[in-house]
Amino acid sequence: MSRLEDRLKAFIVERLFLKAKPEEIGDEDDLFARWGISSPHVLEIVVGLEEVFGVTFGDDDFNMKKFQTIHRIADAVRTQKPDA
Repeated sequence: MSRLEDRLKAFIVERLFLKAKPEEIGDEDDLFARWGISSPHVLEIVVGLEEVFGVTFGDDDFNMKKFQTIHRIADAVRTQKPDA
């Protein structure tokens, strides 16, 4: 089974039609600065995470820093689904 971080990279590339290969994205890359992800993209990521990973994000979870890196997104998912 692949790492959650690798699955998230593939998910983000596919979901946002990012012009990158998943393996080009580093776990600690600033997704906003390096890959041009913006607030509307974060909303799309959140909706997708809820659909694909079965997690739920409330209003209190919408801190942009939480979605700044693959590592942080993985932590947010693991907080709700430790077995992800």
